[in-house]
Amino acid sequence: MATTADTSKPPAAQRASRPPDITSVPVRHYGQWVFTVIIIYFAAAILFSLAKNANVQWDVVWEYLFKPLTLRGVVVTIELTVIAMIMGGIGGVVLAVMRLSSNPVLGAVAGFYIWFFRGTPVLVQILVWGYLGALYPTVFLGLPFMGLVFGSWETSAIIGAFAAACLGLGLNEAAYDAELVRAGIMSVSPGQAEAALSLGMPWGMSMYRVVLPQAMRIIIPPFGNNTISMLKTTSLVSVIGGNELLTRLETVWGQTFEIIPLLVVACIWYLFLTTVFSIGQYYLEKHFGKGHSRKGEAADKQKKKPKPAGLVATLETDASKLEQAASDIPEEHR
Repeated sequence: MATTADTSKPPAAQRASRPPDITSVPVRHYGQWVFTVIIIYFAAAILFSLAKNANVQWDVVWEYLFKPLTLRGVVVTIELTVIAMIMGGIGGVVLAVMRLSSNPVLGAVAGFYIWFFRGTPVLVQILVWGYLGALYPTVFLGLPFMGLVFGSWETSAIIGAFAAACLGLGLNEAAYDAELVRAGIMSVSPGQAEAALSLGMPWGMSMYRVVLPQAMRIIIPPFGNNTISMLKTTSLVSVIGGNELLTRLETVWGQTFEIIPLLVVACIWYLFLTTVFSIGQYYLEKHFGKGHSRKGEAADKQKKKPKPAGLVATLETDASKLEQAASDIPEEHR
């Protein structure tokens, strides 16, 4: 069925006969404004009570905020976080590859490791490493069951508080990162690895050059969250005297009994470090998420989406073409 335009009326008259445009009125969300005002009111009340509370002892807070003792604790906290996340990242990749391996022994070992370290609290693991000397007073290098010993050392001499903290945090983190890496690898199409292998790449190179770079888009956000969580988890090291931020402040308040202001100092530093790590996480996500942002996808879809051509728009186009054709006809042939 064909629809023909009514050319008896000029285009201007056709446009004038159109119904008026609909004026949209945005919906008023009065409930949101009410809850916003309530939240701001209570937040301001809490901040005001903290600022005016004499028990906080803000003079003590400013005194210890940048003291060398506090700054050394901050440095140790950052060191523990970085070392634990490096151990967790490398261990997570190895465990994830073992879980995805066709070798049943490797898969079973990786599965047992993840089950054990995710099933026991990290505080318990830190305590076990801290008091490992009570279980094994000495460690030796040699061949078990054969009586060959090349050397032995006291456990407490080689596994101090810092080493025990790194082992407890890093090995526990590896169990969680293994699942993150495994999920990222499984999100990549198997055809990517097959194409790399068909080009002659070894399996390790295809994983390193093709699969893992694509999986990083999935791995980075939860890995960044784990890093921020690890920054705060380092405070558990205080149970074995790890010399990080909270341990040093605990030593001070054990002598001065100024618990609240020193806890405020710890909170300020943890918030600052968390903010810095969050900024780094944002730029990492932006780097590895190139070409996959929601805004970019929406813009591409908008470009590809054809513009709707309604009946009125078609009639206006036809009328404009008729006018143009009529104006091209010479005067003597009209």
